[in-house]
Amino acid sequence: MILDPGMINPLMAGTPGTLLPQPCVLVIFGAAGDLSWRKLLPAVYNLNVDGSLPSNFAVVGFGIGSQGDPDQWIRNRAKEGITRFSRQAIEDDSWADFERSLFYVEGSFSDLKAYEILKTRLDAIDAQFGVPGSRVFYLSIPPTAVPQAVEHLKTAGMVCDPEDKKSFSRVIVEKPIGRDLQSAREIIEAVGRSFAEPQTYRIDHYLGKETVQNLLVLRFANSIFEPLWNQKYIDHVQITVAEEEGLTQYDPTTGEITGSRIGYYENVGALRDMVQNHMLQILCMIAMEPPWSIAPDDIRDAKLGVLRSLRPLTADTIDKSVVRAQYIDGDIHGHGFPSYRQEVRDDFRRRKQPVPPDSTTESFIAMRLFIDNWRWAGVPFYLRTGKRLPKRSSEVAIQFKDVPQVLFNAKPDVPLEPTVLSLRVQPEEGLSLRLASKMPGPKLRIYPVKMEFNYSNSFGGVSPEAYERLILDVMAGDATLFMRRDAVEAAWKFVMPILETWDNAHARYLPEYRAGTWGPLEADRLIESDGRQWRTL
Repeated sequence: MILDPGMINPLMAGTPGTLLPQPCVLVIFGAAGDLSWRKLLPAVYNLNVDGSLPSNFAVVGFGIGSQGDPDQWIRNRAKEGITRFSRQAIEDDSWADFERSLFYVEGSFSDLKAYEILKTRLDAIDAQFGVPGSRVFYLSIPPTAVPQAVEHLKTAGMVCDPEDKKSFSRVIVEKPIGRDLQSAREIIEAVGRSFAEPQTYRIDHYLGKETVQNLLVLRFANSIFEPLWNQKYIDHVQITVAEEEGLTQYDPTTGEITGSRIGYYENVGALRDMVQNHMLQILCMIAMEPPWSIAPDDIRDAKLGVLRSLRPLTADTIDKSVVRAQYIDGDIHGHGFPSYRQEVRDDFRRRKQPVPPDSTTESFIAMRLFIDNWRWAGVPFYLRTGKRLPKRSSEVAIQFKDVPQVLFNAKPDVPLEPTVLSLRVQPEEGLSLRLASKMPGPKLRIYPVKMEFNYSNSFGGVSPEAYERLILDVMAGDATLFMRRDAVEAAWKFVMPILETWDNAHARYLPEYRAGTWGPLEADRLIESDGRQWRTL
């Protein structure tokens, strides 16, 4: 099905994503890093090609690592990243238009003088591009560097008053926000001393994906789903975020290292990297009560209610409800990969850094959670995520309860396949509904069939990357898809007992799973102990 323009609801002005981006300069802290190279600069390039950016717009990278002329260095690095990772092919005309608005300022995040140089450069760029002094600061930097960065931004005079009507200052804080509840609160307080809450955008790129955004529309714009969205009809929910890549990314044809997250991931692990933010945010979208309106804070209030209703995990229940593991060497699509402890980083500065040989950082986690409220009482939510799994795939699966064991389900030894609503977050965004149907022919044979919806087939083209949508939202001042400070704290409160239990265990080894498999046996036992199975993606 291709979209019929006549079917579009014209009464959606004012809904999330409809505000227009405002003229500004996007300042990327850590622009020499992997996130900027793979995601941020390609996202801004695509927005420019699509004509989504205002004409009064520029990008300034800030950090260390440049070689030779800083502006030319970042342009060369951006072009390489866009060539590799952009959803749209790079073309001479579009690149020339983007290149002229891309700059770089060399400096340390801890050096106040570098911020003064940055301010001087930004003022000159304002005059060149006609920007009214408005800034979006994207802090793609380690959490420990955030407090000093925002303090220096304010000291250097680069933070506008939130009531200023002529220009604005907004800051994007990249996850994870802290390593634990205490450090998260310290970062939140530090940012709050320089930027007011309406100026602060705590980003979770998963919330920018089309399928995740579509959860609100699916639930609250279709009358058939919401009456069934509760413990009376739903047996359980599975959320899976599977990654093929490990800590180091390789070119499959040459074996060349193309990127690495060792420096970041070894200090974080799957629980902090994926569960505490991405997966709990998706959980909130699935389980939230209907908000009073689509205003940003009404939606965020509804999501906060889910986090506050999560059944607390205790030291006695964590071993039965949470599994962590680490990958060992194995094959994926015929290519061999080393174990987690044998990964070696080779970054753009050609520094080699191995994973510590005694590392107990988890690359896989599986969990069973419960939401203690009237809607979800007794319904288990199963979460799993890991690196070096067989394929890159993210899915939310809502499995409905079995029909009674009568009529077509009267044979316990040959039960009907359950009804499942599957929401594919990546790589091919869409949804499917699995139903039982009679096969053609004189005999009564029942077979599960799928009703499919695919974004690219229905709407044409490739969906914009999540970072594209979220950067535009910040430029427009729309905070709907960003985390409020109370939600960040609530998520950390939930995962802290797990982290504390692990720290107290002093484990020297973790359960293992071979690269190219779906995780350890312990994860299978977790869900099978409830009489259920992980879905095959």
